[in-house]
Amino acid sequence: MRRRSKQVLNLTMGMYYSITFSAARTCAQEEELNISISPEWGVLPMQTMYSSNGWDSYAWAFKALLGTVELVLHNPGVEEDPACGPLIDSVAIKALFPPRPTNKNIMKKWGGFEEGPYLLPNTSWGVLIPPNIEDKHSPLPGWMVESLKAVKYIDVEHFSVPQGRRAVELVAGKESAIAQVARTITGKTYTLSFAVGDASNSCEGSMVVEAFAGKDTIKVPYESKGKGGFKRAELRFVAVSDRTRIMFYSTFYTMRSDDFSSLCGPVIDDVKLLSLRRT
Repeated sequence: MRRRSKQVLNLTMGMYYSITFSAARTCAQEEELNISISPEWGVLPMQTMYSSNGWDSYAWAFKALLGTVELVLHNPGVEEDPACGPLIDSVAIKALFPPRPTNKNIMKKWGGFEEGPYLLPNTSWGVLIPPNIEDKHSPLPGWMVESLKAVKYIDVEHFSVPQGRRAVELVAGKESAIAQVARTITGKTYTLSFAVGDASNSCEGSMVVEAFAGKDTIKVPYESKGKGGFKRAELRFVAVSDRTRIMFYSTFYTMRSDDFSSLCGPVIDDVKLLSLRRT
């Protein structure tokens, strides 16, 4: 892809949307891709390959500020070799419906990660949520990717998922983190509960998920056989402000045992934040 690929879309103003597309690198050089929906745009790094077959799927989200927009995928041409450039395939768009906190869960994402980007039916490697994505326009509504590497959005059709049909895999150790800022009441006690497991994708070995609620933290070990399964964990803390940052990342880097080249990691799902009633 040396120049541009573009298409005109008719959207609903004010709605949130996510673009999903598959991409492959053609050279072992630093590559990136510009994606824009007028008047918004973003740059997606493609230096890291997460699957062994050379293809990865990416998601990028935006808020429709106009009813008719032009979607443009543009190779900025930063490669040293002019013959290089990313290959693009299977582009799709999906409307997002950002969840809100409820009396059953203070987090903006109830019951897990069911709302997220479109998963292409002809792929089996999940969808990458790029690094440095803010929650305002995130393909994973309510969550930020606060890291140098991506996180992976996975489905029950191709992976093991602790609850429901969708979950998040932390595929790049401490460089692969998700976070959300929750509204809390200073001095009140809360419990943060979540599930930690593996995606049944030959990601074997000792894993540790670190969860943070403000300054409080917990390390949850998980011994994976790469064949699915999960355990539940809980962190109790006292809020010290009216906003508490909730964050998850994986302590270790892990490679799939069936190819020793694909990054993988623990799965996070069913994240809940509840306040404890005084007795």
